Amino acid sequence: MLGLICELAEYEKLGHEVVATESDLHAALFCEKPVAECIIAELDNAVIGFALFFHNFSTFVGKPGLYLEDLYVKPEFRGKGYGKKMLAHLANLAVQRGCGRFEWAVLDWNAPAIRFYQSLGAQMMETWKINRLTGEALLRLAAEAGD
Repeated sequence: MLGLICELAEYEKLGHEVVATESDLHAALFCEKPVAECIIAELDNAVIGFALFFHNFSTFVGKPGLYLEDLYVKPEFRGKGYGKKMLAHLANLAVQRGCGRFEWAVLDWNAPAIRFYQSLGAQMMETWKINRLTGEALLRLAAEAGD
C-alpha cells in the first residue's frame, strides 16, 4: 500500500510530501474504528492499483458522503477500465450506504484524469477552493483552543 502511495505521489510531483509509514496506515485502516477504507485492484494476484476513501457529511444534503482521497492505477494498466471499475464500486458503495455525494479532488494540471472524470459525469466544482492547515499552522491554531 505504501509503495503505491509513493508511486502516486511521484506521479503527482509530490513525492517529497509523503511522510506516512506502514504502521501509520495500519493504525488508520485496521484499528477498532478505522478512519479510512481502501480497496485494492488486483490482476493475476498482482496489485495494480488502489482507492482510499472515507466518509464525510454534507449539512446541505443532510446525509453522509463518500470522499475519495486517492485513486491510483499503475501506468501500464491505465486505460483498461480498472480505474472506472474502482470508481463504479465506490459509487455503488456510496448508494448502499445512503450517501448523498461521492466527491474527490484532482490536480488542475492532470488533464487525462480530468477528462476521465468528466466522461463519467463528474462535475468540476470551479467555485470551491480547498483549504488546508498542516504543520506549524495547524499547531498554532490548535493552541488557541485553550482546552
